[in-house]
Amino acid sequence: MRRAVVAGVACLLVGGFGYGAADVVDLAPGILTYDGAPVDPPTPPGSPSATPSWAPLPSAAPAASTTPGTSASTSTAPPPTTVGLTAALARLAADPWLGPSVGISVRDGLTGEELYAVDPATARAPASTLKVLSAFAVTEHLDLDARMTTRVVTGDDPTQVVLVAGGDTLLGDGASDASLVAGRAGIATLADEVARSLTEREVGPVTLRVDATYAAGPRYPTTWKKEDVAAGFTQSVSMLDLVSQRAEGGRAAPAVPEAGVAKALATALTARGHATTVLPLTGQGAPAPAGATELGAVESATYGQHLGVALERSDNALTENLVRQAMVAEGQPAADPGGPARFVVATLAEAGVPTAGLRLLDTSGLSPGQTVTATALADVLTLATTNAEPELRRALASLPVAGLSGSLADRYRSKETRAVAGIPRAKTGTLRGISSLAGTTVDADGRLLAFVILADRVPPSAGTLGARAALDRFVTALTLCGCP
Repeated sequence: MRRAVVAGVACLLVGGFGYGAADVVDLAPGILTYDGAPVDPPTPPGSPSATPSWAPLPSAAPAASTTPGTSASTSTAPPPTTVGLTAALARLAADPWLGPSVGISVRDGLTGEELYAVDPATARAPASTLKVLSAFAVTEHLDLDARMTTRVVTGDDPTQVVLVAGGDTLLGDGASDASLVAGRAGIATLADEVARSLTEREVGPVTLRVDATYAAGPRYPTTWKKEDVAAGFTQSVSMLDLVSQRAEGGRAAPAVPEAGVAKALATALTARGHATTVLPLTGQGAPAPAGATELGAVESATYGQHLGVALERSDNALTENLVRQAMVAEGQPAADPGGPARFVVATLAEAGVPTAGLRLLDTSGLSPGQTVTATALADVLTLATTNAEPELRRALASLPVAGLSGSLADRYRSKETRAVAGIPRAKTGTLRGISSLAGTTVDADGRLLAFVILADRVPPSAGTLGARAALDRFVTALTLCGCP
């Protein structure tokens, strides 16, 4: 009988996003959840031997508690045994819809001990579960409570102003709103401050240029597919952008988002009595003059909140942005195309996470040809669950919650899986032929568990949706099982 169950929901205030609902549920391609080639729908199996089969799921018991935000895990709850987990999970792990290449690691969340595994050390394509590794690098090198500042300063002459990028790509068009993550810093508020400063300095019309040199790197990781960008499935990695400009499936984002921000600010300044002409941005622009006077500034939501959006919404460009900022915080330039991936691997190695088999080409999981191991992902998850890395634990609280949020919002709704809705939380990963989950759950005895499942040879007859259903059945069985 379930003795402790809770739907712990990470409540991020991410109002202001104009993203389509289909993106949020990781079904239709889109910037929030899209990991590469469009997902393929399941088709009827071609032969009886291809028909999916799985072990009966344990019966759901009444939840002892369904109060959001209450911990369901207790240190006194017994961990499941390997024998019990094998009996409950082995047939589900071999589901034909997952294909012949499956890596699994189930860990005790309190001790980190591996309790059940299937070929966890073999390197496989991770898709967007790679973001779990990148999140660790971000939490190791950035203060999650710090904020990004977007500034306007004086330029090379009294009639020039410089818009200085500070990393915030979730700027709002209107007034700053402290209750939001997307739109916490607003262009209208910035324009108000700058206009007041210009009036006080008795400056009328101005020219505006952009300094986008902070954490500057390639517009796109070189291994991203151009057609994905053109289709609006991801966007350029910048340090200055508006929420309203971000890509959506079917609508590409501007190649130079800084130009759109400058135009919005110029329009706002002109409306406030200071006619503003925008100078064209060449490359990343030139740095603002040393000792320039600040005319206005707005602060973003915290790094922790931005990382929460990147994980919950599976935002590729935002993940790349945060890793580049983490590099700069450690004194490393972000200009080298392969630098961010090497930075993540180096951070893992320093923490003792095994890096054998890791081949990272980006930090978001969008590039084809990448590999990680279930072991590495599980090691990182247990750094959080065992509280060895408290900041990572805090960040991973933003992972999508089964049946409730982010890329798991429409999953765990079937008759087979709905009993555990609100309990597992995990990072999804989806590419054509690849389906994965990495996250945490609480079993029927109240024991915290971490799990990783990588399937990178999903058969075409099953399709992405079939593989996702198989993954969800596996996690459901794990969650409902006390497995003594």
